[in-house]
Amino acid sequence: MTDAVLLLGFGGPEGVDEVVPFLERVTTGRGIPPERLVEVGQHYFTLGGVSPLNAQNRALRTALAEALAAQGSPIEVALANRNSPPFVPDVLAELAATGHRELLAVATAAYSGYSSCRQYREDLGTALAASDLGLAVRKLSPFYDLPEFAGTIAALLLEALPRDMSLDDPGTQLVFTTHSVPTSAARASGPSGDAYVSQHRWVAEQVVGHLAEAIGVTKPWELVFQSRSGPPTMPWLEPDVNDALRAYAAEGATAVVLVPIGFLSDHMEVIWDLDTQARDTAAELGVRLVRTPTVGTDPRFVAALARRIAAELAAPSPEPEAGDFCSGGCCANPRRELPTVPGTGRA
Repeated sequence: MTDAVLLLGFGGPEGVDEVVPFLERVTTGRGIPPERLVEVGQHYFTLGGVSPLNAQNRALRTALAEALAAQGSPIEVALANRNSPPFVPDVLAELAATGHRELLAVATAAYSGYSSCRQYREDLGTALAASDLGLAVRKLSPFYDLPEFAGTIAALLLEALPRDMSLDDPGTQLVFTTHSVPTSAARASGPSGDAYVSQHRWVAEQVVGHLAEAIGVTKPWELVFQSRSGPPTMPWLEPDVNDALRAYAAEGATAVVLVPIGFLSDHMEVIWDLDTQARDTAAELGVRLVRTPTVGTDPRFVAALARRIAAELAAPSPEPEAGDFCSGGCCANPRRELPTVPGTGRA
């Protein structure tokens, strides 16, 4: 019987001295150009070396625990990070030492992909393979398909839209954005490939459907990408959000509504890449820019995710078979094979 939920975060520095070690952990073996590390480090230094992500994930952990209890499924919810304390191996050891034996892991990423899903399964699998903790761990499969996920995004969009801006205006461009990944990783995502982009496009379509129901406007939209960090010789998903803004301006757009559907919270890549760089680009072009909030700890989203977790706690699934989400070949590691924990097989 599952006796704890483990929320998995990316991690982030909590002070100036932690910035460089954090970035080195993040980029180990990935061939990231040194100049990119310097650039990203400056982003953190502008915030005093503190990533907002850790506090946001601690808030999500608390909100999920409260929602699960309110729904009749009280259970301990712990937080572990990939790249900063508390690290996954340490938290697993602590949970084992306090008597826990079966865990359900939940990543703070809604979509299929190597970095957003399989790598978390590897974090857990590698830690368990290097220890003798007696823990059984499985990971909740991607939850992009929660109806309330798209519903909350749409509601937050409408709440953020200024009164003097209309989605019905042909000069207003609706743009969904997510983290760019190598095109090879995008092709390998999901049990049969190409899930990363198709899942984002599915969420965007659901959001537009909610908007049509709420305000009677069916708005054309585009999906663009941000936060590329790989070597320039490696193809990544495009267009970049800044290039897209330039194209919209050239086509006569006067306003752009940016909707970051690829992120659960307003962390560094939202604050810097959208609220700073993209906003500066839009200002240079004379284009009005509105960036809508991420779902964060919005009660509508949290309650839905808690229900998905509670359903899995009540009816654990076996290790997925070939062709299921989080099966053996799902979101394959582009560099080497590592131990993984199973997923729940449903998405």
